[in-house]
Amino acid sequence: MKVFADITGTVWKLEVSLGQRVSEGDTLLIVESMKMEIPVAAPAAGLVQEIFVAEGEIVEDGMVIMQLG
Repeated sequence: MKVFADITGTVWKLEVSLGQRVSEGDTLLIVESMKMEIPVAAPAAGLVQEIFVAEGEIVEDGMVIMQLG
C-alpha cells in the first residue's frame, strides 16, 4: 500500500524505520509546513517496506512517501 503526502512541506522527522510493523493511525513521519508540524499517519496496519524520503527533504502534496505491505 502506497502512502502519500497530504501537504507540501519539509520532512521534519521520520518516526519509523524499514521493517517496522505499524498499526492504522500510527505516525509515520512529521512534515513541517508554514511553521506547523503535521503528522502523516498510516492508513492501515502493515510493515514498512520502503521509505522514499529523508529528513530535510521537500515533499509535495500527493507524492508517494512510503510503501507498506
